[in-house]
Amino acid sequence: MLLFVSINAATAAELDAPTGPVLLTISGELANTNGDGTAAFDLEMLRALGATDITTDTIWTPGTITFTGVELKTLLDHVGASGDEIDATAINDYTVVIPVSDAVEGGPIVAYEMDGELMSRRDKGPLWLIYPYSSNSEYRTEVIYSRSIWQLDRMAIK
Repeated sequence: MLLFVSINAATAAELDAPTGPVLLTISGELANTNGDGTAAFDLEMLRALGATDITTDTIWTPGTITFTGVELKTLLDHVGASGDEIDATAINDYTVVIPVSDAVEGGPIVAYEMDGELMSRRDKGPLWLIYPYSSNSEYRTEVIYSRSIWQLDRMAIK
């Protein structure tokens, strides 16, 4: 008698550990971690996931700016996120809820550069969730603006 078992669950993987200062920690429903059920990222780890540029205007900054960062979709895929929403939290503990469905190709990025320069805390950095506001009117709503959290340092996938 032959018995076939099908397993559809994602295989967990151990991510590399950060070697520089941790800018972002992701917790919650993750398949891939690098310590205590979380995935911690330094700047080089974020850069290694591939850089995406969004050139847009924002309601918070003058003129058109080019933001560089990792696509939210790429980041969530990398950690094997399996939840429906993200509790995104800033350095000052401000939190917004973002649906995982926002994480699409050509959608928001976790930006670490503004016009080619790393962002300081004073400049809404070191990480800022940026949507491509200028490319699609669906991204120019109060709901989307409210999800555009700056000084991002934590995400919990639920």
